Amino acid sequence: MEPLILHIENQWISPYAMSAFVALEEKQLPFTVRELSLAAGEQRSPDYHARTGRIPALQHGDFWLAESQAIVEYLADIFPYPAHPRLFPEDLRQRAICREVMAWVRSDLMPIREERPTSTVWGPPADKPLSARAQEAVARLVRYCDPLISEGRTTLFADWCIADVDLSLMLQRLHHSGDALPAKLAAYAEANWQRPSIQRWCSRAAAVK
Repeated sequence: MEPLILHIENQWISPYAMSAFVALEEKQLPFTVRELSLAAGEQRSPDYHARTGRIPALQHGDFWLAESQAIVEYLADIFPYPAHPRLFPEDLRQRAICREVMAWVRSDLMPIREERPTSTVWGPPADKPLSARAQEAVARLVRYCDPLISEGRTTLFADWCIADVDLSLMLQRLHHSGDALPAKLAAYAEANWQRPSIQRWCSRAAAVK
């Protein structure tokens, strides 16, 4: 198999890099991580060939692909089930919802992302209350999650999917800083956080603090 290299920022706080890292772990693929310093502009070096110039990027042999959702989709296609575990549900409607969740948490809820950055997940929690704008975003997040996450269930669907990592991280932004969440959403976030692939990311993130 051609070598797989995941290029990420060296602070280990990118939610997008985390999603790609977890996808590789869940596919049970051998890969290496190359850490780049954004502060030093290493992503602009001549040997960084991601077409968007952004991080994360996956290098598979001489093929490069950036943007975390594209990376996850590529891994699902190039290393398909049953030879490798699934990242997306088998049911097409559930698969569509999985993609919807991934796209939504990447493009919306900006006030939460601004006031509860991932540095407050893997570092000291936030010490300021949420603004009215962020509270409105939390209310939208809760309304969205409520019909998706059944009471007592720790995954969106019967089996884990890659959207569970993205959604649980969005909830952990709040939960880790002590912001109130409905009990079932807090339990969902905590249960996903114990998944081995996520814990492997968290242990690497903790090591650089």
